Formats: sequence, C-alpha cells, structure tokens
Amino acid sequence: MTRFFLVDVFADRPLTGNPLALVPDADDLTVPQMRAIAREFNQSETTFLLRPAEDGVDWRLRSFTPAGVEVDGAGHNALGAWLWLADQGLTGDGPATTMRQRIGAEILAVEILRAPGEPVRIVMDQGIPAYGKEVTDVGRLTAALGLEPRHLAPGAVAQVVSTGVGHLLVPLATREAVDAAVAHDGDLAAILAAAGGEGCYLYTTAGEDGAAAYTRFFNPTVGIAEDPATGTAAGPLAVALTRSGRAPAGVPVLIEQGHRLGRPSRIRVDVAGDRVRLSGSGLISAHGELRLT
Repeated sequence: MTRFFLVDVFADRPLTGNPLALVPDADDLTVPQMRAIAREFNQSETTFLLRPAEDGVDWRLRSFTPAGVEVDGAGHNALGAWLWLADQGLTGDGPATTMRQRIGAEILAVEILRAPGEPVRIVMDQGIPAYGKEVTDVGRLTAALGLEPRHLAPGAVAQVVSTGVGHLLVPLATREAVDAAVAHDGDLAAILAAAGGEGCYLYTTAGEDGAAAYTRFFNPTVGIAEDPATGTAAGPLAVALTRSGRAPAGVPVLIEQGHRLGRPSRIRVDVAGDRVRLSGSGLISAHGELRLT
C-alpha cells in the first residue's frame, strides 16, 4: 500500500484553497507510476516526496499534472508538501526552522514558522525574476480568453514573467472582466507557445480587502483547465506589480484567486530586490492508501 494525503493549500478552512494530492515515501515509485497516480487524482498537481541524493538538501520534490507533465516551480505543489512535513513532525518544533528543497534544477530555501495559537506558515524562496516576451496582438489574445480589447487595463502590457516558471501576465481593467473570461484552450496554448509562457495569469489591480490583485489562472499547455491558487504565477505577478509601482515596495503583496471556482485563496508574496518569497498556510483534508498491485 502507498499512502496519500490531500492538502488544502492557501486555505484557512477545509475545502477552500488549492487541493494538492501528496504521496510521501515515493522513492520506489517509477516515473510512469507517478504520472499514472497524478492522472488518477486529477488534481492540478500531485507531488511526490523523495529523499535527496545530495548533501545540503532535506527533501526532493517531483510534481506532475493530470496530463503527465512534470512541474518544476515552487508553488502550491511544494508549499503543501511542507505543510504535511510540518504536520508529521518532520521539520522540528522551534518557532522558525529553515530547510532546503530540491525542485527540478533548483535548490531553494524553505522556512517553517510556528506561532502560538496560529497555524504553521510556510515561507519559500522562488527563483530569480526574469522578464520574457510581450504579447502585442491584443485582439488575438483577448479573443483566446473570450474577451474583447476593451477589457484590458489601459496602458498595461501582457508579458511573460518568471520566478522559476514563466507565465503570461494579462492585465484586465475590472474584476468583472477577470470573472467573465473563458479560455479557448487551443488558441491560448498557441499564444503561450509563441511567447514562451507556460500558463496565463489574468489579473486586475482592482482588488478588495487589502489585496493587490484579483486573479484567475489557465494553463492548457500542461492540462490544467483552471487552477484556484497558483504560487508559481503569484510570484511573477508580485514582482511585476512591485517593480512597476502598482504595489508598494517593502510591503507584502496579497493576491486573491479561486473565487470564480468557489475555492477562495489568498496568496502572500514578499519581494526584496531579486529575492521573491511565497508564503501561506493550509490543512490536511483527507488521507488514504493507493493499491498499486
């Protein structure tokens, strides 16, 4: 039997946030088995915890989408794994513990924070920010999103930005426009391929409750119709908002996502120069066993 858990990430109560399927003790699983398990769970990502093969690394993580695509960025796929590790007592019990994870080609720091009466909070480093191509054919872009050029935010530019994974950030004028979008997967995937972006993050700075942005995420390139909370996209967006002055420097950037799916999430990103740190909490909502033979 192989254990599995469901972790609601960026959530403060069950059945909100972004659900992650987590399989610990995955060292003996083959890659085809990992892909089959991810397809079985059909969550946006399934993460497998492995022992590291190198010094200076505490855990190695591998994550797959239902389409079998491996995801290397540090988002909810990694944050949920560390929430589980903390819950299992595998990260110490001090008020602040720093550990290191291997995801793809990167080794990134992770901080586990504990405060009396508060849920454990995970703070993870992401990669160094990098700016990619802009998408200037606004008619084609908005049509692929079921929108019109008038829905775009005036003066803003759709551009690929990365803090480990490059996503196309598309600025819209209102929350209503964000909620109205309907992705046409084939057309959107072609635009993303030409721009060098993996997914598409729609956002408006017309947020509420202190949030810097209100967002939705589509990723037809890896088989994700829509994701309720996307850490690998929130990092690049926080960088873009901070560097353009649309979010104040030195202040945590709070991003709302998942409302359209009925799974509201709030993501925190701290940007200090080239250092981007994603943080959040969550809870384990289910567990069970896989029968693989």
